[in-house]
Amino acid sequence: MRFQETFKALSDPTRRNILEILKPGRMTAGEIVNKFDVTGATISRHLSILKEAGLVSDTKKGKYIYYELNTSVVEEAMQWLAGIIGKDEAK
Repeated sequence: MRFQETFKALSDPTRRNILEILKPGRMTAGEIVNKFDVTGATISRHLSILKEAGLVSDTKKGKYIYYELNTSVVEEAMQWLAGIIGKDEAK
């Protein structure tokens, strides 16, 4: 697992907001941009960082790129963190 990329991606509030927005299901980049008061290029950069960290995946369909939350990376990070605090305390 790439913890450095994961925690870097999670350290930014905009990227955390993007992950929250993607919880219900996949969205196009344009739909994500419409949820923020920043440029499309800014959101594109945030999406790239999230993708590099494995937190989102993208699928091209026609002229649109759909982004989707990848919960397995978050689950791996949570398991690692739970291991640090001990199995009894994580429950």
